[in-house]
Amino acid sequence: MTASNWKSLASELSSVLNLQSPPVAITFSADSPDGVSRFDGPFPAPTADGRTGKVPAGYVFWGEAATKTFTTIAEDHGNCSVGSMTHGLKSLAEVAGNEDVAALLASGWVTMDMVPNIPFVRQKPNFITYGPLSETVGDPDVVFLRLNPKQVMVLHDAWPSLQFEGKPQCHIIPIAKESDRVAVSVGCMLSRVRTGLPNGEMTCAVPAARLGEVVDRLKETIQADNAVAGYAAADAKRFGR
Repeated sequence: MTASNWKSLASELSSVLNLQSPPVAITFSADSPDGVSRFDGPFPAPTADGRTGKVPAGYVFWGEAATKTFTTIAEDHGNCSVGSMTHGLKSLAEVAGNEDVAALLASGWVTMDMVPNIPFVRQKPNFITYGPLSETVGDPDVVFLRLNPKQVMVLHDAWPSLQFEGKPQCHIIPIAKESDRVAVSVGCMLSRVRTGLPNGEMTCAVPAARLGEVVDRLKETIQADNAVAGYAAADAKRFGR
């Protein structure tokens, strides 16, 4: 698909859902993307188990990518063991002994029997590139969205097979990439604290190859919703509302 196609889809998607934050393209690759700079930022002092990264966790990149395009490598994601695993950057065996994993297990937030069932990207990428969908020059793997409950309602009407997920929030990315499913996360406490995601927002991952179909269905759904909204508003006037 050409850059103009992605730009058009980004515009249509933003319009039909009335998005407050632009759709983000996420691309996994073996080679460094041409003309794309590495995410700029320092590495803080490592923890006792050696963890550090350019951000507290990889989902912080989602917010950064709303306004700029950049690429990352495994080390940039290294502070969050769970995110490194879901994005295919490290195996469960490599992160199982880390302090952050131990803290999550000790709190009861997750249990060890849950961990092997967390979805992950199967082929380890050398680079993960993020940026506004409207600016992508190549075909992304996943389109990431920030949605409010009403927007999720509309998306669910348009795409009834929408998959709802909870913790960890980041695993909706491999669900979209590896399972070809549109997935919404209600978020998780770990990600909401680290990113400042508002209480009224959820996140969504769409397989990029399905985006055109998703947009077409959304257009149909919006027409029906607008008709129902008109009826409901007129009917409510009988009650002085």
